[in-house]
Amino acid sequence: MLTFEDKLAVIEEFPELTRKDVSLNRLNFHYEDSLYEKTTVVYHLHPNGNGFVYTGSHPGFEANPKGLVNIREFTRDELREIVRASIDLLATEEDIVPPVEELWKDAEGHSLQLIEEDDRWNIYAGDNLEDSFGGYDEAALYLREEGFRRR
Repeated sequence: MLTFEDKLAVIEEFPELTRKDVSLNRLNFHYEDSLYEKTTVVYHLHPNGNGFVYTGSHPGFEANPKGLVNIREFTRDELREIVRASIDLLATEEDIVPPVEELWKDAEGHSLQLIEEDDRWNIYAGDNLEDSFGGYDEAALYLREEGFRRR
């Protein structure tokens, strides 16, 4: 296990991190250029060697529900890797998938929009929400039954 001083030396290799002393002799390190509200990379590094690194939902690390990984038993290389991954995560813009939108019309020329929002399929008549469904198939079936077709 690396000592506190060893871990501190590795973390200080990253000039983009800002050190912040917190209570009980613990240290936090922040990435101030984060694209998100979250700036903490290293959380509560303690002189006993315990501490955490933020990885969010990064698939390469098993984080707790707050997105933190305990680094008590990490090697130098593992610590460098996780700190770099955390900085990269905070420096990378998240891919935002636009909602799926479809226009549906009936024989009389009325139109409705089917829009995927927050894991729901919502049907709008103009700005008014007409109905909401848990799945696309269910919403499309409803629209077809009401005489609408995708355009």
